[in-house]
Amino acid sequence: MKFAKTPPMGWNSWDCYGASVTEETVRANAKFMAENLKEYGWEYIVVDIQWYEPGACSHEYRSFAELAMDAYGRLLPAENRFPSAAGGKGFAPLAEYVHSLGLKFGIHIMRGIPRQAAAAHTPILGSDKTADRIANPNDICLWNPDMYGIRAEAEGAREYYQSLLDMYAEWGVDFIKVDDICRDFHIGEIRLLHEAILATGRDIVLSLSPGPAPIEKAEEFKQVANMWRITDDFWDKWELLYDMFFRAEKWCIHSGNGCWPDADMLPIGPILQDYGRDNRTKFTKAEQITMLSLWAMMRSPLIIGGEMTGFDEFTMSLLTNRELLEITNHTHSAHPLFRIGEPGRESIAWFTTHEKKGYYVALFNCDDIDKEIAADLPIPGTFTVTDVWSGEALGEACGSVYAAVESHGARVLKLM
Repeated sequence: MKFAKTPPMGWNSWDCYGASVTEETVRANAKFMAENLKEYGWEYIVVDIQWYEPGACSHEYRSFAELAMDAYGRLLPAENRFPSAAGGKGFAPLAEYVHSLGLKFGIHIMRGIPRQAAAAHTPILGSDKTADRIANPNDICLWNPDMYGIRAEAEGAREYYQSLLDMYAEWGVDFIKVDDICRDFHIGEIRLLHEAILATGRDIVLSLSPGPAPIEKAEEFKQVANMWRITDDFWDKWELLYDMFFRAEKWCIHSGNGCWPDADMLPIGPILQDYGRDNRTKFTKAEQITMLSLWAMMRSPLIIGGEMTGFDEFTMSLLTNRELLEITNHTHSAHPLFRIGEPGRESIAWFTTHEKKGYYVALFNCDDIDKEIAADLPIPGTFTVTDVWSGEALGEACGSVYAAVESHGARVLKLM
């Protein structure tokens, strides 16, 4: 791929607000990112699902709600939630604001065409066909009923997706998360989206959800997308984080060259804000360090899930560790060195190489007790060792490294 040369880093509204995010919230988080995180490489602000549904108010969906839509079957921001979209402006004013902060703007869309458009036989821009001619009424998302799938080979299908991407490009969209498309590998529609992005001439990151993506399709994903989810929705539960080690081991060899297996959003800080109570992440501090360390080593995209304006000092320390972000952005050939111990209590070590100088070793303790973990190094020489998270100098190492690691925690060691 010609862009997204490093794993995209940004924020997405889903973990906080589900379908209920508003323009006010997006602007507040964009301002926070620009003032506090942009200098560290964080740049994408992504509006997640159902921004076109006027009555959306939680993580739940209102089935068959009336959606905001133009005459060509293209969904538009609900003006009661995104006031700057009034007068047919769409997301252009909000994207302009995000861009004015030196950031990039993204949106979530569902695969397919609105059922509402098919029922109304709306025309397709650039085609003599109507929405009902390309819609497949037997292809409906199991968890969100807004759309019909598109028969990718039908006349008018290419024109419909091109009309969407042309509109998004006019708005100034830099990132599109396409849902209900990855796990079942709807390759016909993925290719239409990929080709439509190329035709706009705009560098728009294409992110595919939800997972788990089929590993046997890895090479095809790398031809058509920048990101694809390797898991279903990831939340603040240790068993989901533990499971990610299996997924990371399978997918790490496919990270690079503008293509990034995606371990999903980081549920840190305040999440689930639509439930009206303090829903800070249930991950312990050690587990959050494990999560960031694994995502960095496997070079997953880093997409913040929490309400950024509510971040505390610890949460900020996770996101502003320059050495950890150096691993995300400037390493290659990451792989596990070993995974030993009883299931659920393993010690795990990963190794990766900096693109210019040095190496990193990550030691993970999946056990319920603290332990010391040692790892033989796969490269010769004597190295100066620094703890990536604390910055502490740990002396020299030759042949192996070891460190005390907290339960469910991680230590990341830089070797120079």
